[in-house]
Amino acid sequence: MAILTNCQSLSKSYSSRPVFTDLTFGVEEGDRIGLIGPNGSGKSSLLKIIAGLVEPDGDGGEVVSRRNLRTAYVPQEDRFDAEKTVEEIVSEAASAVQFEDHERAASIDSCLKLFKFPDRSQKVGALSGGWRKKLALAAGLSTAPDLLLLDEPTNHLDLESIFWLEEYLQSARFSFILISHDRAFLQNVSNRVIELNPAYPQGYLNVSGDYQTFLTLKEEKLSEQKNLEKSLASKVRREIAWLSRGARARSTKSVARIEEAGRLMEELDATKQRNRSRTAIDAGFQASSRRTKELIVAESISKSFGERKLLKDFDCLITPGTRLGLVGRNGSGKTTLLKLLIGELSPDGGKLKRADELKVVWFEQDRSSLDLDKTLRDSFNHDGDYVIYSGSKVHVATWARKFAFKDEQLNMPISYLSGGEQSRILIANLMLQVADLLILDEPTNDLDIETLETLEDCISEFPGAVVLVSHDRMMLDTVSDEILVLSGDGDYAYCADFSQCETVLAFYEDRRKKAAKAEKQSRQEKTSGGSRKGRERAGLTAPEKRALKELPLKIEQAEGALAELQERMASPEYASDFGKLEALMQEEGSMKLELEQLYERWQTLEEKASVEA
Repeated sequence: MAILTNCQSLSKSYSSRPVFTDLTFGVEEGDRIGLIGPNGSGKSSLLKIIAGLVEPDGDGGEVVSRRNLRTAYVPQEDRFDAEKTVEEIVSEAASAVQFEDHERAASIDSCLKLFKFPDRSQKVGALSGGWRKKLALAAGLSTAPDLLLLDEPTNHLDLESIFWLEEYLQSARFSFILISHDRAFLQNVSNRVIELNPAYPQGYLNVSGDYQTFLTLKEEKLSEQKNLEKSLASKVRREIAWLSRGARARSTKSVARIEEAGRLMEELDATKQRNRSRTAIDAGFQASSRRTKELIVAESISKSFGERKLLKDFDCLITPGTRLGLVGRNGSGKTTLLKLLIGELSPDGGKLKRADELKVVWFEQDRSSLDLDKTLRDSFNHDGDYVIYSGSKVHVATWARKFAFKDEQLNMPISYLSGGEQSRILIANLMLQVADLLILDEPTNDLDIETLETLEDCISEFPGAVVLVSHDRMMLDTVSDEILVLSGDGDYAYCADFSQCETVLAFYEDRRKKAAKAEKQSRQEKTSGGSRKGRERAGLTAPEKRALKELPLKIEQAEGALAELQERMASPEYASDFGKLEALMQEEGSMKLELEQLYERWQTLEEKASVEA
């Protein structure tokens, strides 16, 4: 495979703190790279360096790319002008690369259709988080990239959109590097995994294969390092024993052995540091001593907003030890249900009973409660220099270390921390509270994989009840005993695992599309009925008669242009150039749509002419 980009000896530091050092790897055609690593390991910085937005440290590192390589970067958080429209944003992105005018227009149109934007003239400020993410993806793809760089592309997307993105990336003709902590997503789209982590001697591990292959090799590497630490410790003990025998014994030995002993000690210390560089959470959620068997009982409850019924005849029982996953498309009523369960909303009908003085701890995905100007030390819920955990005083510095923060970060403003580090602050404060029921609303956003795995353990060990809202399919299967799927139109289903959820979600989605199609058809029939009466009276207008006469020639010309384009796409010149082929494919989609519109127009005028006759 041809090389697209070579990253040579890349290093990056912030405020004298190195995030990675001497990274060297290449990106080839066909590579689908999952980039992972602990929060703060420099994943986003590396993507920005490859995209040319950030310079590596000036010690010889560089990114060398193929000539005319087209690279697109989709950041984790967009910076769109809220007053601009959807089409303006995509048009600006497409205008940043060299296109022929017709190619640019086709690319813009194709990407807007690809993501099914309902209104191209809608302003960005009115879009939800999910639609903003889709807009960012559309803007990136509009450049017909050879290499696409994606930073947490599944954030803010509902499950339906994640499934769609998976399928799209699986069939993509371009190469890509994506940062993601969604393990199921990584498994389904990557054919290579790179982890940035100081646990490895080179600072990273590069594995060809899917995510499961990576995990197997990772365990082998870490096991080798642990064995190396034991072997080095044994050698160092022997050398220390020899050195401690006194000057006479040492004088009979070579200076080289003394130097070798010092080297072994340094290697042992470095190996220990690597083996202890993991970022697991060293704490757990606190449960009350409540012995109530039933925490929440819902019987045949219903809830509507206007004419839309989100829940009908809903039953639910939550007891200590309940592990309930909750999924559904955006707007299906997940947050509404949670607020009903804890009493922030009242049901329209049915019975809802909660245990007296129920203690609920709710993790919300929105980090707006954090004051970014505060330091890490001040962000913890503490009294003076201590927090109270399990009835005991714990120093703030010790508490921070339990969540993988370093001592030098204590006086650092929260704004300097990564999204995952900010989420760990929220989790740390939740663990200081006593709860009967934990509600975790998308707790996985921005958390690195190692922290996710530790969080799963913490949830599993919590003796109270847990309701987990998440798009992380692997966490749902690991944590939940049962998964509740909401349809968004009142129906619901309980599933044993996520594979069952996929079937139910597909059924609900298919039903929703059929209902929308039937409603649209009904409106069209009503409109066409009224129009037909008008046509019976009026017949074809003079412009319509001219259009009907000209349409066969236009259709013939459009079909000829499409055939010519498809012939060009099959030629060796374009078949071997993914960038050009991608642009032609987008143009082909636009031409097919135009041809379809011509046929529809012709059919409409023919029907109207037959009524007139």
